[in-house]
Amino acid sequence: MRPYLKELEFAANAGPILDLACGSGRNGLYLIENNIPVVFADVRPEALAQVQATLEEKGLELEGQLASSWQVDLELTGVNPFDDRLFGGILVYNYLHRPLMQNLKRAVLPGGLVFYETFTTEQVKFGRPSNPDFLLRPGELRDCFKQWQVLHDFEGVVENESGSGARAIAQLVAKKPADTMLHCGGRNKSTRT
Repeated sequence: MRPYLKELEFAANAGPILDLACGSGRNGLYLIENNIPVVFADVRPEALAQVQATLEEKGLELEGQLASSWQVDLELTGVNPFDDRLFGGILVYNYLHRPLMQNLKRAVLPGGLVFYETFTTEQVKFGRPSNPDFLLRPGELRDCFKQWQVLHDFEGVVENESGSGARAIAQLVAKKPADTMLHCGGRNKSTRT
């Protein structure tokens, strides 16, 4: 995210950045530390409580000018969890729920950004997750955002930050044009990584 901090600042002028399925909030917290407003979203109240505790440790407020929380189940059948919510950008890390993709793309304001990183089918060589429902097929992420302006695209194997082992991932940073056609192929399966 660091190379795109200026772009994220600009996108946040239109709306906050959503840290989707945020877990401990690591990515959104980095943005908060750089004065970029973030909505932390997760289905688990304990994850949002952890984000709140971290913000308090840093002397920041949840539900303040920069940070807010949203407890939401992103995988309810037949429901658009975004409803009328729009964001300047959306961060998605280690999470995949294919039926959500169309609504996710619609929830980004024109000129907004998506940062997406999750595991690919090659991950089975390195461990979990190994369920194909949790893994992107080759080129799937790139294809999903093919009508957007792609700023960064990577698919391959990277070493873990801890130095122990590797993981197979796809990464994408894309900017939504004003006249985007919303199309994303793929299976309609619920997946969570």
